[in-house]
Amino acid sequence: MTGIAAARPAVSTVQQCWVLTARVIRPTLRNGELGTQVAAPVMFTVDFYLPLKGIMGAFAQGTSSYGQYLMPLVALVAVAFAGISAALRAATDSVQGIDRRFKAMPIAALTPLAARMLASMYRCCIALAVSLACGYAIGFRFYGGVAHTAGFCVLVMVVGAAMALLGDVIGVANQNPAATAPLLLPPLLVLGLLSVGLQPVERFPAWIRGFVRDQLVSQFINALRALAGDRTPAAGMVTWPVMMPTLIWLAGFIVILVPLHVVVSSSRR
Repeated sequence: MTGIAAARPAVSTVQQCWVLTARVIRPTLRNGELGTQVAAPVMFTVDFYLPLKGIMGAFAQGTSSYGQYLMPLVALVAVAFAGISAALRAATDSVQGIDRRFKAMPIAALTPLAARMLASMYRCCIALAVSLACGYAIGFRFYGGVAHTAGFCVLVMVVGAAMALLGDVIGVANQNPAATAPLLLPPLLVLGLLSVGLQPVERFPAWIRGFVRDQLVSQFINALRALAGDRTPAAGMVTWPVMMPTLIWLAGFIVILVPLHVVVSSSRR
C-alpha cells in the first residue's frame, strides 16, 4: 500500500481547476445556456431601445445618441445574467451532493468556486461581446482611446465577476435551482429600471432621485459612460470622483462575499 501511495502522481491544483471549469462549460454548449447569454443583450436592446429612443432620446443629457446613452446598461444586464447562471450551477452542485464529494477528495477548498468563477467569466466574455455588437448596431461608439476602451471592458467583466460571486453564494446557500432566478431577477430589474441607465435622474420623481443617483447600478453606469466617452462632453471625464464610488462598491462586494462564501460552504456538509 505504501508503494502504491508513493507512485501516485502529484495533484495539480491548476489542472483540477481546468477540469472542473470544463465540466461547467461543456453542458452550456448543448443545453441552451449559451443561447441565453447571446439572447439576453439582444432582447434587452430591442425591447428598450426601439420603444424609448424617440421618447427618452431628447432627455439623454446631450449625448450624441440614445444608443450611446443606453449601452452601459445593456452591458451590465448582459453580464448580470451570467450571475444568475452561476447561482443556478452552484445550487445544482449543492443539491446533487457534488460539493460534498469534492470535500472528500484531495481538492483545495476554493478550487470548485474558482472553476465556477472561470466558467462565469467565459459567459461574461460572450455576453460582453454580444452586447458590444448590439451597441454598435444602435449607434454606440468608443471615443476615449485604447486605454479607456480596455477599462470599459475590464470594468464590465469585474462587475460580472461580482455578480457571479453573489450568485454563487446564493446558490450554495439556497440549494434550490428553481428558486435562484426568482431570488436574483427582481432586485436586478428594479435596480436597472431605477437607475440612470434608461433616463437621467431629473426625469424621476423628486422623492426617489437620491436613491436613483447613488445606488450601485447608477454608479457603474456613470463610470462606464465616462470610459466610453462621447462626441459631446455629456459622458463626463474619467476622474477619481466619477470612478471612486464604483471601485468602493466592487471592493465591498469582494470583501463581504468571499468570506461569506467560505462560511456558507463550510456550513453545508
